[in-house]
Amino acid sequence: MDVYEAVTSRRAVRGFTDRYVPREVLERVLAAAAWSPSASNLQPWHAYVLTGAPLAELKKRTGERLAAGDPWDEPEYEQYPPALKSPYRERRSAFGAQRYGALGIPREDLEARQRAASANWECFGAPASLFCYIDRDMGPAQWSDVGMYLQTVMLLLRAEGLHSCPQMAWAKYHRTVAEVLSPPDGLILFCGMSIGFEDVTVDYARTGRAPLDETVTFVEGY
Repeated sequence: MDVYEAVTSRRAVRGFTDRYVPREVLERVLAAAAWSPSASNLQPWHAYVLTGAPLAELKKRTGERLAAGDPWDEPEYEQYPPALKSPYRERRSAFGAQRYGALGIPREDLEARQRAASANWECFGAPASLFCYIDRDMGPAQWSDVGMYLQTVMLLLRAEGLHSCPQMAWAKYHRTVAEVLSPPDGLILFCGMSIGFEDVTVDYARTGRAPLDETVTFVEGY
């Protein structure tokens, strides 16, 4: 698979089979992803990979919190600005409409939307999950480094025939994740990432992208 195919075939898959993902494949991906760029080579990412019984335990604990109606954990970072301006507001709204529309869930059915969202904490059935932390002392530049690292991981997973779904949703249960992983106190959970083989029987609607002229400006000179 060439780089262009890896980029265009990568998407947030929300339906996986339980097919085993070999550890050696995950090690190969993460060893290569370590070459991701970072300012002054800080490499500010801290990745934890869960499979088998530990992942099942995390799903169990999170499921118990969901069933009990426990509120989400106090956020450790702001996922979105309090008031999204245009065009970001419209893009987010369009994503929600397309995502839940594909599931046949109307906008006003909040209960059904919450049920659909709860699949996040089941990793959409994936047998492996990566949890990415960053040191709380790091700044915006290091957060961008972590983003480049995660993108590299996702592209390498495509090269291995695997799919993924990055999930900031796990940050809403960061205390429960910490109970299972026991990370150092100085780390913040940025996101989880479900990893596995796609369940091709699960319908999906792929979200589009803005036209190039909305996001790119060429300043040319010859």
